[in-house]
Amino acid sequence: MPSTQPTGWSKIARRIRVPLGFVFAVVYFWLAKPTWLFIGIGAAIAAVGIAIRAAAAGHVKKNRELTTTGPYAYTRNPLYLGSTIIALGFGIASRNWWVAVGLVVLFLAIYLPVIRSEEEYLRGEFAGFDEYCQQVPRLIPRLRAAGGGKGSFSKELYLRHREYNAVIGAVLMVAALAAKLVYSR
Repeated sequence: MPSTQPTGWSKIARRIRVPLGFVFAVVYFWLAKPTWLFIGIGAAIAAVGIAIRAAAAGHVKKNRELTTTGPYAYTRNPLYLGSTIIALGFGIASRNWWVAVGLVVLFLAIYLPVIRSEEEYLRGEFAGFDEYCQQVPRLIPRLRAAGGGKGSFSKELYLRHREYNAVIGAVLMVAALAAKLVYSR
């Protein structure tokens, strides 16, 4: 049975992903060159990512059962897919290619090892995980839900996972970009 503890870079990536995000946010705002059009387009794209994360948070029962319903019937990692779409939206809103490149590098360096580590943990915890992996792609969603129960969204799970923080963070990001646009003229 494989180890369920992250090792090497995935262990480091797991620990630094949140602090690194705050550091990147400072660099992001320094380099951002927003316009109202790009803020609007970026915010609309980010809203799609937020909706995916919200739907996933309302289905996942972390460490209690293998979640295969809702967005998890389309992709094994809807929370990371949502985060990627949010990052894409804010990369566009920044109107700076260096920011977009930085987001891609951060995703590849941080989130892919974390995803692999989490999947190893799930493989060790849930007997049906390998079968689930055969039916559902890691990140890019399938067009039709994989078999299994439909499940239903739980507002209680959504609140317990505090996914509303993503909404608050996105609103603050848009407000900060708008403030930079207004006050840097």
